[in-house]
Amino acid sequence: MEFFRNTNIDFLGKKWYFLAFSLIFSVAGILSMLFWHGIPLGVDFRGGTLVYVKFVDTPNDKAIRAALDKAGLRNARIQHAAGVTQNEVVIALDEKDTNEADLSRGKNQIIAALETNPQPGKQNINNSDLIGVAAVRDALATRDPLHKAPADYEPIARQILAYRDNQENGGAIRDLNELKSIVGGPVVDALSQDFYAGSFGVRHTDIVGPQVGDQLKRTAWIAVLCSLAGMLVYLWFRFELIYGVAAVVAVFHDTLITVGAFSLTNQEITLTVIAAILTLVGYSMNDTIVVFDRIRENIKLMRRESLSEIVNRSINQTLSRTILTSGLTFLTVLSLFLFGGEVLHGFSFALVIGILIGTYSSIAVAAPMLVAYQEWRTGRKGAVVAVPAQSKGKVRAKA
Repeated sequence: MEFFRNTNIDFLGKKWYFLAFSLIFSVAGILSMLFWHGIPLGVDFRGGTLVYVKFVDTPNDKAIRAALDKAGLRNARIQHAAGVTQNEVVIALDEKDTNEADLSRGKNQIIAALETNPQPGKQNINNSDLIGVAAVRDALATRDPLHKAPADYEPIARQILAYRDNQENGGAIRDLNELKSIVGGPVVDALSQDFYAGSFGVRHTDIVGPQVGDQLKRTAWIAVLCSLAGMLVYLWFRFELIYGVAAVVAVFHDTLITVGAFSLTNQEITLTVIAAILTLVGYSMNDTIVVFDRIRENIKLMRRESLSEIVNRSINQTLSRTILTSGLTFLTVLSLFLFGGEVLHGFSFALVIGILIGTYSSIAVAAPMLVAYQEWRTGRKGAVVAVPAQSKGKVRAKA
């Protein structure tokens, strides 16, 4: 299947437009990283605490901020969770508010700050991060409202938590009396002696100590640099060194613009984002290799043509394949971005940007760089130069 046949677009003739486009976005990203938002590292790298809080009613950001400030958490950041979950916010604490000796301190401070009507001696059943089947089962078994064996209360506990966590409630119920139609009045009366339904609940907590964050940061840098170095060596042996350099420069260009997009939009870079960047590095490199491989084949067939004409012809011949593969992949990651929810938001955003820029750079960065290098060598030698890579030996062309 082909979308385009016998196209004859002068891609290299538009190289200055491509250069201007790349410079605008690259410089904007660099300026943002240096002077505006910096590189917005997530809790995985800087260390800290992320607490996902589900409210029964629509959360009031000003009230949340005032409560956190009153508790001494003045640098906490509040972000509404995306996706299908309603009334959920993510509260992020800085590294200084995360204690290596007591990693749950930040979470407990947030709970204490937001709790407006605590009931001493009872637990908030909406804190799904803490209250699971075992806690509810054991509490009911102790009260024994139905005069059953302790193990018989486990299915009842599962029913209670299934109602709390269903799609409608999303992890927070307004009143324990809602459970009477499900498990009966005696069970609810016994449950209310140990639990209450608070106005919010902690759904999930991510905690990373400062030392672990520094280690993850170093490991992420090593992973990205090693992947670039490995691909450079591979292309050096597969083609020639200039091919590897051109491909690595194109991939660096993709990575710079992607990270710059995160900085410009002030979205945090987490471990999943690093995984996405490594994925787009491989994707962009594969797309570049397809173009380079067609260039190598056409050099054998078009010995009388200039390298610019060969490269243009090669890009046009692979254009249909590029649009098909990149287009289908883009639709997939776009769906993931739109419907994947908060957990996958950073990962899918990196892939959406990366697929577009990676496809663009194979045509607009790697190929023109190859031609520019060849023209520079021709200008220096002024005579016979080696036309870029073949699988066996070299073809030589006159300048």
